[in-house]
Amino acid sequence: MIKDLSMTMHSSMQQSMQPSIQQSIQTSIQQELENFYHRLGFTGTAEQERKTVPVYVGCLLVPLPNIETRHKYLKYHDLHHLINNYSVGRIGEGEVSAWELGTGTFVTNPMLAIMNLIALSTGLLLRPKRMWLAFVKGCHSINLYDVKMRNAIDNNQWDSIESLKKDVLYVKGNNATKPLQTISSQSMSSQSMSLRIMTVRVMRALEFLFYAILSLVIHAIISLPALVFYRCLNYFFHRDIVLAINPPKRNDLY
Repeated sequence: MIKDLSMTMHSSMQQSMQPSIQQSIQTSIQQELENFYHRLGFTGTAEQERKTVPVYVGCLLVPLPNIETRHKYLKYHDLHHLINNYSVGRIGEGEVSAWELGTGTFVTNPMLAIMNLIALSTGLLLRPKRMWLAFVKGCHSINLYDVKMRNAIDNNQWDSIESLKKDVLYVKGNNATKPLQTISSQSMSSQSMSLRIMTVRVMRALEFLFYAILSLVIHAIISLPALVFYRCLNYFFHRDIVLAINPPKRNDLY
């Protein structure tokens, strides 16, 4: 009888523990995201209630409207930081924006692309090579902004950031990235395949150049009025313009 009671209690304990274990697994990505916010001192509610968001445009910290699109996609944008191990500093934001443009946001969501271009401009001025490498990485990856991916994230399809990486990073293949021998069955000569590879690479480089030029134009449109504003402050209130346009070095640069 004691043995039966022990077995019953053990079975009951297993059943009670199973939901908590399952819940722990299911919320692991959310937990990692919450830990990410905690480390940075971010709070989701406060972020959404703010009317403006300070955004680096070069060395200027410019307040931009906190639009609804940002609220909708912020969680998935932050997951892109975790997936790629990019920081939230000026260079890290530039890298994640270059990566997102490489995944195709300019075509799928123009509003997101504009936000990407604003951050990219700052990254280009600070570390252009890293922006290019992030863009190339994005060309072979997929982002989380598609409705199916967002639903999968919200429904806990992946149990960790590491498992999510496997289905996001370097998953897009094309003939330009495959070894030549894998294409031989398609009756393509190595010479024509080499030409195809070169063509695709040149097109992606031109695409990045287009984004770079566009981002710098946006950079100028935003920063020039901000500079005028700072100069007016300096003229009327005798503020030091050097401090306004060249703030002290911060630890969030990278």
